[in-house]
Amino acid sequence: MSGLNKGVGKVEVTLKWDPSPIGASAHDLDIIAGVYTADDPYGAPAYLVHFDSRSPDGTITLSRDSRTGQGFGYDEAMTLELNRLAPHYARVVVGVAIQQGSGRLTFGDVVNTGVRVAEGYTELAVHGFEDVAGATAATVVEFTRDGSEGWSYRSALRGFDTDPRAFTAVMGAKNA
Repeated sequence: MSGLNKGVGKVEVTLKWDPSPIGASAHDLDIIAGVYTADDPYGAPAYLVHFDSRSPDGTITLSRDSRTGQGFGYDEAMTLELNRLAPHYARVVVGVAIQQGSGRLTFGDVVNTGVRVAEGYTELAVHGFEDVAGATAATVVEFTRDGSEGWSYRSALRGFDTDPRAFTAVMGAKNA
């Protein structure tokens, strides 16, 4: 789904992929959230949530972190309680990065990748990464505080060719 929708509160982002072939190194994909302040919404993130961590205030948690993609359906899950974020935070960008420990690996190299963004039982966005198959990382959704209206979301699939650490520094930058 694309476009801008108003009033999201508590959202879950889930990620899936198939395990690597037998004998190959495991594919490890990670959900990453960058939180930005109202003073600098496109600058450096105030903080990041990734790799089995949570935000300092407990509003964003990575509750399931898969290192192999083994499991049924969506193996990795992050919950964002946007309605509880402090007022000085105005933007949250969520992305997915592929660990590059065994050489360059892109979304096109990983079978059955998918990410789903949902609020309760309502799917807000679903991506399969086909449009960024040559990328090693991608943003998937952007949430922005919209004054008294609450939080809006925008599907934001955008590919990057970088390692996870460098991705966290550029994932929230304005589109060129």
